[in-house]
Amino acid sequence: MSKATTIKEALKRWEEREKQSAAQAKVIELQFQWPPIEKMDNTLSTLVNCERLSLSTNMIEKIFGLNGMKSLRVLSLARNYIKQISGLEAIAETLQELWLSYNLIEKLKGLSTLRNLRVLYISNNLIKDWTEFNRLQELQALQDLVVVGNPISDGMDETTWRLECIKRLPTIKKLDGEPIVINEEQTQM
Repeated sequence: MSKATTIKEALKRWEEREKQSAAQAKVIELQFQWPPIEKMDNTLSTLVNCERLSLSTNMIEKIFGLNGMKSLRVLSLARNYIKQISGLEAIAETLQELWLSYNLIEKLKGLSTLRNLRVLYISNNLIKDWTEFNRLQELQALQDLVVVGNPISDGMDETTWRLECIKRLPTIKKLDGEPIVINEEQTQM
């Protein structure tokens, strides 16, 4: 089996393909690397101008190396092997969108520092209890949440599921890709 692609190797290939310096780029997409990336590392800290970083569809287990990414607004880590949300403190002020669907996440601890997070995609993970879901209440700016496909919704019909989520997160505007409509909110009164 081939050894994993490093962040440094993936960035070098990206620079060759895009014919620009990764350190200057605003959008960097390193998804679908072959062999896959298994580790995030401090090489990422050189991406000081990057506003949108995609590392989706790799084999990353841990979020790491984001220090120095002072411009990062969108981070996509979907379809990896991430088990816990950590390592985001360095981008807490700037991050607005976090895409973590299709990982192995059970607990939502580690999101509370993301003061400006507006979009969270965390569908198809392993979240199974409302105590974890309630941690999302700490995200004051959250407007768009995709959380479908987690064990927490097992056995609930779509209407019951939506009403329960809206009751717990009354400020969200969009849930599982569908806008929250007025009569859903009124049902909570």
